[in-house]
Parts: sequence; C-alpha cells; structure tokens
Amino acid sequence: MLQRLQHLLGTEDLTREQIAFILDQARPFQEFHRHPLKKLATLRGKTVALAFFESSTRTRISFATAAARLGADTMNLQAESSSLKKGESLLDTVRTLEAMRPDGIVIRHTSSGAPEFVAQRLGIPVVNAGDGTHEHPTQALLDALTIRDRKGKLDNWNLTILGDILHSRVARSNIHLLSKFGVSTTLCGPAMWVPRELETLAPNVRRVFRIEEALDEADIIMVLRVQSERIHEPALAAEEYILQYQLTPERLRIARPDALVLHPGPMIRGLEIDPAVADGPQSCVLEQVTNGLAIRMALLYHLVGGAPVEAPEPAKE
Repeated sequence: MLQRLQHLLGTEDLTREQIAFILDQARPFQEFHRHPLKKLATLRGKTVALAFFESSTRTRISFATAAARLGADTMNLQAESSSLKKGESLLDTVRTLEAMRPDGIVIRHTSSGAPEFVAQRLGIPVVNAGDGTHEHPTQALLDALTIRDRKGKLDNWNLTILGDILHSRVARSNIHLLSKFGVSTTLCGPAMWVPRELETLAPNVRRVFRIEEALDEADIIMVLRVQSERIHEPALAAEEYILQYQLTPERLRIARPDALVLHPGPMIRGLEIDPAVADGPQSCVLEQVTNGLAIRMALLYHLVGGAPVEAPEPAKE
C-alpha cells in the first residue's frame, strides 16, 4: 500500500508513485470546479492555518479558496501585520497558531527549510507553500498536472527552463519532480543565474546560455518570473534581457510545434515573455491557476481530512 503523507515539504523526497497518486486525487476536484455549486462538506469542522511570512497573493488565495471549497475554516497570518515585526521567533509564532488548534498549517517563509523546521516541532500536517530558494512543491505538482492533462503523460519529455533559475524554488521543485519521470531538463539564462551546481540537482540536467539552443526540440517551456530588483543588477539591464532571453513567437517556433508554455505567475509581459506567447494557444497559464486549486484541494483532503490512501474520489456530502 502507498505510504500516507504526513506533510508536503518538497518534491525531492516524493516517490514517483506518491506524485502519481496526488495527481490522480486532483482529477475529481478538476471536475468539481466545473459545477455551478462549488462547496463540499469534506473538511467541515476543520481549520487550516495560513501562515505566510512572505508576501503572496496567488498562492495564499489559492490555498484559502481550496480550504473554503472543502468546507474548512481558515486562520490567516501575514508577516506585514503580525507580531514578527516585533521580534517574535518563527517557533513562538507557529506555536501560538497551534494553540488555537488548527488541523493543518500552510506556510510560506523567506528562509529555506522553515516548513521542515515547523513540521519537526508540531504535531499537525504542514504544507510548504514556498520556502526561500528551496522548494515550492504545490507549484510543481500543478505544473505536472497541467502537463499530464495536455500531453497525456509525464514521461520522457524535453523541458526547457528560462530565466533566473538560481533564485527559483519553482525551478528546483519541477526539476526534482519531473526527473522522476525521465524528463530531460535544459536550463537557460544569464550565466550568473545558471551556476554549474544546478546540473547536480537531478539526472539529465544541462546548462546552455543561448535561448535558441535551449529551445531546440523542447516539448515544455517553463518561463520564470524575473524579479524587478534583479533585472537592474550591474551585469544585466532589462533591454539586454529582452534581447537575449524573452520568449517571443519567433523563438517559440524553434521548439516542437506542440510545445507547452508554462509560467508560475505573475507574468511581466514584454520582459520575460511576449504577450502574443502568453495569450497564445500553447500557453497553459490559466490552466495552471485552475489546476492549482485542484491540487491544493486534493492535498488538504489527504493531509487534513485524513482521506484513505486508496480513496479514488473525494468524500462528498
């Protein structure tokens, strides 16, 4: 029998079978979002704590919506309005949350390893919503669900990741996850953002610095968000980045004709991606958002609701 997950802290330690299980569990929730009434009683009486020690809009709203649609209550902590500004430690803050008896905690933190630190000290499920430059596992899972829906399978594709890979937890989680399915990964961006050690994250990972070479034979193209504060570094200007690395319609034609374009959002149109590509038929950006809800509902159902490992469908009222 498949081993039950106690937490979701990253994709590196997930098995191929666990990943496939989570994706399968998300399928009924994809169908559920097409219904006119989007409310279940699956987690009625449960409470999910959303502890976001780093600013977030999309991920926080996605988790809050997932919990609400399962019937759970939420308690929210945001760094800009919390006692962290007064010097309270991470451990004291989460213990205060735990004293309010939530049934699970979703945490985003600027420090790599913070969710694992919390999981080792609390007796409730912890979901990593992004920690430093370490991992963002639910983003990788929703990306995998999107790829599997569009392509029919996850195995043996050529993945190209463009942009600031050094600072990207999304890139790391995707590399760890997709490598378990035999995906070959090409990393491309300015040399300072694609250091050699990234090639050791998983098998079949290589670096190139010309976007034309990176896109050749690509089945999946993942465009990363470029942080505004980094695009003004002395070694890089926005105009140079656009000239060398922006994904344009012309460059997209170098990839395979049915190549998918993914972006974790929010997109900076006209910088990392051309609007014609972002809104084109190969773009999966809006599907990623919808699939994010399905993945997060499936995880909360499994971790907080205590769904049986072999459950084929979510519990309904």
